[in-house]
Amino acid sequence: MKITSIEEVVKEVKSGDRVFLQGAAMTPNELIDGLCERHSELNNVELISIDLNDYVLPIYGVDFEDENGIPTAVKRLNEVFDTADGFIIALAEHNGTYTAVFKNTLDWLSRANIKVWRDKPTLLMATSPGGRGGATVLEAAVNYFPFLGAKVVADFSLPSFFDNFSEDGISNSDLKKALIQKVQLFEQIISPLE
Repeated sequence: MKITSIEEVVKEVKSGDRVFLQGAAMTPNELIDGLCERHSELNNVELISIDLNDYVLPIYGVDFEDENGIPTAVKRLNEVFDTADGFIIALAEHNGTYTAVFKNTLDWLSRANIKVWRDKPTLLMATSPGGRGGATVLEAAVNYFPFLGAKVVADFSLPSFFDNFSEDGISNSDLKKALIQKVQLFEQIISPLE
């Protein structure tokens, strides 16, 4: 699969696919819009957009959990994760680590199921305006997520986002090639599982 733009990504979706969208690094509005435009030609496609704003949670704490149990929003999100064949996770980096809302959600999900990522293939990605491209949060996830059941098959960092990305996609040919190779690897691993 060669991916160079949102339009080409949307063309890869076929009838019967289940598509999970999560906008931790940036909201995938262009992808959602593109899939919606193709709705009449696709059959049995389940588009699941995961927006953490739909799962508002209290700050995790043992005392809160002991007193109130696991929030309903965590149980709902946990059920969504149960249906995944794999995970592609785009991480935002705040002060060199996960965003507060993502880390809090992860803490709560681990209370519902310590295997948050269900021992499924996982592709991790990050970007930022800086030259390291979210490398610190990506490294943290690569090292930590396996303890939560992620089978990390690849990771990708896009540095200097505003220099390397435009409305036409990734403009740096080496970075584009690296991403394509990692997506293809993920696809090869997950395809036999479906």
